[in-house]
Amino acid sequence: MTTPRRVLAAVLIASLGAAACGGTDTDTQSDPVGSAAVESAVAPGIQVVSPEQAAATIADGSDDLVILDVRTPEEFDDGHIEGAVMLDFNRDDFAEQLSTFDPEVPYVMYCQSGNRSSGARAIMSELGFTSVEDIDGGIVGWEQAGLPTTSG
Repeated sequence: MTTPRRVLAAVLIASLGAAACGGTDTDTQSDPVGSAAVESAVAPGIQVVSPEQAAATIADGSDDLVILDVRTPEEFDDGHIEGAVMLDFNRDDFAEQLSTFDPEVPYVMYCQSGNRSSGARAIMSELGFTSVEDIDGGIVGWEQAGLPTTSG
């Protein structure tokens, strides 16, 4: 019998494998089967939202909100959302580093186009994070919506 934990482990392995193969997240083609599997494996408080919804959450100004960028340092330097904290999803110790973050505070998270953040959502669910908004389309979707970034 397959347990939910085994399903989540399989999803995590598939997500990490896809991210490792994809490298920089620049391919915007999606895998509906993989995405649906990850979506069903995460907690209800972890969701994909439009760039506009994420911008509204950021604008609400919650003092404990963390804007989490899971791209590489080079991508972060090229442009990121003002106030974002960078934690590279490709790090070998990504889950360990993520486990040091407070799972009780709200997060707005993004990557380049949505592939890496999909894997990060599953890990955050496993670690007990309760309020995560993942920006649909990543920073690409954010910029296409005309929302601002900063560099450096």
